Parts: sequence; C-alpha cells; structure tokens
Amino acid sequence: MEKKIPKVMADLFVSLKEQWKEEPELLELFKTCYTNTLDTTVKKMEDGTTHVITGDIPAMWLRDSAAQLRPYIFLAKEDREIREIIAGLVKRQFQYICIDPYANAFNSSPSGACWEKDDPDQNPWVWERKFEVDSLCYPIQLAWLLWKNTGCVSQFEGKFQKGIGKILEVFCTEQAHEEKSDYRFIRGNSFYNDTLSREGKGALVKSDTGLIWSGFRPSDDACTYGYLIPSNMFAVVVLGYLEEIEREIFHCPELEKEARELKEKIHYAIESIGKTATQEFGVIYAYETDGYGMYNLMDDANVPSLLAMDYLGYPLDPDVGENTRRFLLSNANPYYYEGKKAAGIGSPHTPSSYIWHISMAIRGLTSKEKEEKKRVLRNMADTTGGKGVMHEGFHVDDDTRYTREWFSWANAMYAELFLDCSGYRLKIK
Repeated sequence: MEKKIPKVMADLFVSLKEQWKEEPELLELFKTCYTNTLDTTVKKMEDGTTHVITGDIPAMWLRDSAAQLRPYIFLAKEDREIREIIAGLVKRQFQYICIDPYANAFNSSPSGACWEKDDPDQNPWVWERKFEVDSLCYPIQLAWLLWKNTGCVSQFEGKFQKGIGKILEVFCTEQAHEEKSDYRFIRGNSFYNDTLSREGKGALVKSDTGLIWSGFRPSDDACTYGYLIPSNMFAVVVLGYLEEIEREIFHCPELEKEARELKEKIHYAIESIGKTATQEFGVIYAYETDGYGMYNLMDDANVPSLLAMDYLGYPLDPDVGENTRRFLLSNANPYYYEGKKAAGIGSPHTPSSYIWHISMAIRGLTSKEKEEKKRVLRNMADTTGGKGVMHEGFHVDDDTRYTREWFSWANAMYAELFLDCSGYRLKIK
C-alpha cells in the first residue's frame, strides 16, 4: 500500500508535472528522493523534538540531519506538521549540543551505542565525538532558514540560547587550540585519517590567527592542517545569522555583539591567510592551512566545501572565487575525476575515482547557467546504478559500483537541485 504523503507535497508534484513533461523520469526520481527522508529517517519524539537518522547508520549527525530536512522548508510555510518537524529537529540538535558541543553524531536515547568506544567515559548519548566546526554551524543555519523562509520561531524555544553559549565558547577556545583546548580524540587500531595525531591533540596550527581549529572535515576524516577554510567560511555566514537572531528574536545585544566581532575576525583571517597564489589559476582559496604558511589545495565532496561557497552564502572575493572554482573543477584538484559516466569531485573518504552525488548537486546549485544545472541533474539521474536513488560515491566508469546503499543526504541534494531547476530557491541572505 502506497504511503500517504502530505497534501502540500502532492500539490507540488502536480504543479511540476507540466514543467517536466519532456523529462518525466527526472520528476519521478525527484518524487522518490523527496519522499525518502520523511518516510524513512524522521522520528517524532515524545518531547516534541525530531530525531533524523542519516540512512544506513542508525545515528543522527548534526550536519546531515539539517541538510536532509532543508529541502522541506519550501513546504513548511504551508504545512504546520512539516514546520513542526523541522523546528523539532532544531530543538533536538540544541539539546545534543548542550550534552556535548564537541560531538558530531548522537543516539536517539542514552543507549551507549557508538561507532567505536573511543573514550571509556563516553557519554551514552554520543554516537561519535569527532569535533567538526560545521556540526555547530548547521543547526544555526537551519534555525535561521526556517525563520526567514516561513516566519516560524518555535525552533528558538528550549535550549537554543544555552546551546549558542556553548557554540561561541567552543569557537573562541578553538581559535587558540594549542594553548586553551582540552579536546582530544584517539581511535585505536584504525586508519590514519580516522584519528588525530599528537596523542589526540591533532594538527598543529598557529594560534590566534582568527580562524577556528577543526579536528575533522565534514567527511569525518581528520584534517591535514587544522584550519579548514570552508568550515570557517560557514562559521562567518552563521555568525551573521546569529547576529540577526539575537537582535530580533532574543533582543540580546551582548550576544549580538559577540557574534558580530567573531564573524569579522574570522572573515578577515580567511581573506588574509586562507588564500594562496598558484601559477596556473592565480590566487585561490585553500582547503586547509596551518597559519604558518602551509596550504592544502584540494576540495572534498562533503559540504561545507570550497565548491559550496556561493551555496552557503559566504561573502567571497569574486575573482578569487572564480579562480578557485576553475581549480576545483580541473585535474589540478586531486579529488576531481573524469570518466565514462560522469566528471566531478569525490573524496579521500571513499575510493579513488569515485564521484559523490552531493558534490554534483553543489556544482549544479552554484552554477549561473540554467542549462548546466539541468545537465548536472540529468547526470545525477543517470548514475544511480539502477537503484533509482542517490548514493554516496560511485565509480566514474561504472555507477553500479557505489558506496552506501541508503544515504539520505544525497537524496535530499538531488531534490534540492531539482527544485532549484524548477524555480524554487530559499532566501539565504
């Protein structure tokens, strides 16, 4: 028996039928991807919050869960239940941040389930405790997007302000990671990129540059250099959101000022030491730096990425941004692959020559050309390995070779690009 979908979603499908009558297969795939998250990953909790698993892993990532529900903001203005689901997710995210602001993924109950028992005293709510700057950015972004695109403010109830205090404290501490941070992460008998060097302290960086240190990338791989530029860009954006939230929702000039000053400091640092000159592409943004003059020039499929700068709303230098995009979508980027089925960006998190559907969607979403957006959308639809859903990564020559059978974030990204191609775009500034 076919599961009943919300009326507002059914109405959307009907309204899109005429627009996509020449390519109905793209619309059908959109229907599959768009219903997937609500059908399979969302659980409304007894306290009114929302728990969202990532897919084939039974835990909730702060990053993934926000990205998974983002495409439903388009429906939330007209549908109270969807609005409450998204607001409930924000509330639960901030509950988790108050439990442990350094953790990236959590259980639905204090079950003690985890990826690995990395710490004998690990909190039973915590699935994994990899510190990633973006994990603290995504909940703020989702809260602001829901407010500005629907008028909803219930997501700011509960532990939002307490969680914001913890986020700002962590960001300020990790600007001087070497001297001030007690955070350590050691995973024994594992791959080198699944643990941190220097007895868990991680990559050495120059302190007080203005940048925030991150132990891990959005891929959950350890950073080569501790200042991850895309995540710091994301922090600049959400701190701007926080300024507005504190001014208009909470009327708190102290936190508004703290957010603004932190935002300005990080932005100045990115534009000062987050760029480097290259012979072929000119000045580009680096993926990582240590603050001492070492740079890692690459991009990773996971968002935040350099390719996603415009998608996030970062106020980039336009010339440097264009140079960076040319670099990213070329063979100079060590994780850019070309093959018989597709060309795009993969990740050191997955095998060589595997492209990610997430990075393909970001390429389309950040393109200024409508036809390129549709070309990327068609390419995503043609590389599902016959499964009719998106995957994590797939081989450039054979999309039946893929990673992760069920990856909700990738499905959400196809849906978001499809909506973009259909004229639906969120207010992000």
